[in-house]
Amino acid sequence: MMKRHRALLMSVEALVITREQGPSFLPYFFCLCSLAALSWPLAFSAFPYVSLSSFFLTGFRCFPLFSLFLFAFLSYLEVYVLGFADSFGEHDGPVAEMDAKTPLCSSISNGTICCDRSAFRTDICFMKGDVRTHSSSSSIFLYGSRNPNAFTDHVSSISGEGKEFEEEQLQHEKIKPYTRKWEASVMDTIDELHLISKKEGYGTHHHCDVHHDVPAVFFSTGGYTGNIYHEFNDGILPLYITSQHLNKRVVFVILEYHDWWITKYGDVISQLSDYPPIDFSGDNRTHCFPEAIVGLRIHDELTVDSSLVEGNESIRDFRNLLDQAYLPRIRSLIQAKEQEVQSKMKEEQSLPPSLKPPLETGKEEQVHQLKKPKLVVLSRTGSRAITNEDLMVQMAKEIGFQVEVLRPNRATELAKIYRVLNSSDAMVGVHGAAMTHLLFLQPGSVFIQVIPLGTEWPAETYYGEPAEKLGLKYMGYKILPRESSLYNEYAKDDPVLRDPDSLAKKGWEFTKRVYLDHQTVTLDLRRFRKQLVCAYDYYILKASRQSHFLS
Repeated sequence: MMKRHRALLMSVEALVITREQGPSFLPYFFCLCSLAALSWPLAFSAFPYVSLSSFFLTGFRCFPLFSLFLFAFLSYLEVYVLGFADSFGEHDGPVAEMDAKTPLCSSISNGTICCDRSAFRTDICFMKGDVRTHSSSSSIFLYGSRNPNAFTDHVSSISGEGKEFEEEQLQHEKIKPYTRKWEASVMDTIDELHLISKKEGYGTHHHCDVHHDVPAVFFSTGGYTGNIYHEFNDGILPLYITSQHLNKRVVFVILEYHDWWITKYGDVISQLSDYPPIDFSGDNRTHCFPEAIVGLRIHDELTVDSSLVEGNESIRDFRNLLDQAYLPRIRSLIQAKEQEVQSKMKEEQSLPPSLKPPLETGKEEQVHQLKKPKLVVLSRTGSRAITNEDLMVQMAKEIGFQVEVLRPNRATELAKIYRVLNSSDAMVGVHGAAMTHLLFLQPGSVFIQVIPLGTEWPAETYYGEPAEKLGLKYMGYKILPRESSLYNEYAKDDPVLRDPDSLAKKGWEFTKRVYLDHQTVTLDLRRFRKQLVCAYDYYILKASRQSHFLS
């Protein structure tokens, strides 16, 4: 009998949880049927010969379990037939308002955990109420009665083991807050969080060390962090999508915290939050929040879908945020450069007249350079490098470009890269993670992506399409087999050269080993010249239109 009671109480608890989170009819109906199946034999084991009407009359008086079943059924009528769902709690606050266009978890009750696991790329959970961290157990606790009508208290009072039942968790969710949910190999490396809700009284032994009056966003900087594409695509952009509506009144709590990541992206983080980030594992204090978002939303490759964001924010709005993030640092770089120039001029003035440089020529050259469109070449070494890059640069200068070759590495300050690209008119580079820097180009600039053999799909998907969404003039240059170093390694009719798409079925590791890690590019300069001329003509046409508009 106690086991049957126990099963019934677990069924009721599941019913309460689904009732408050707005489930579809089928899960709710399943809970009702489970409850009915358990409570009906209990009643008739005691009254096997009473009539049905007598059973209903005595059920309320003698069997609280039966009254519980009827209460649950009436609750269903209240919520789903009469539409009084709003009576189960408040549905306000920043977390609840995060994405009005997303039905799942768009509105949650106080004291509730709601998880949206419907997306292919990521899971995301919301907690509202008394939220407290417990880093040593990788847990986030939510304390408080989940239902103001104390339905669960009634359940405990009618059980013969109420104390034991009260000590149980009301809800337990698990989540890995990283945006590559479908990729098991990398998700296996991500720390898992336990989201646990308990009754209010159990928070008395879990004291708050730090009180926050703003929501928290929990996410991981593990996984592929270290690769700039993944840092932006899997981290920074999803963080913007998830938190921009909070208007900087949010605390970021980071799993797998890296000091270098904070240093690298501190300028951007400061545009999303007015508060210092928290190292979840390294800070053992209990941090308490009124709300929490665990995990990040992600839309597509290097982009923001304005139709899914409150306020219709787009990738261009994110680009504007980068402007605000890097502008102070860029100003300091410019001031440092001006001081360097002034210092150099003072040194030249102290030289004998015969050693001073011809000032007029220098000024004329500077004015001449300012009239030219600026082309930035993102240079690579090793795999997918352009072996005749110097000749390509010389050809671009002959066409009329002012050319700057940029060789960024992991230690290069992003503000310095941003300054170079933000002031450019065009960028050329070979497909790879460095193409993520297209986000630093101003809308209307030209982006030429050199696409090695076997990389057309990722090149277009990860960089070509996002470039067009940002408002860039995108030009994809697909090399011919004779422009690839693989031309000398395989027979001319080998599918590696003739039909790379047919080898896609061999998987990513094959593509990486053959096309990404062991291929260099020797441009057909006569053929590539057409791309550069097209980019130059595009700039001239755009500049003439702007001049005509201003006049």
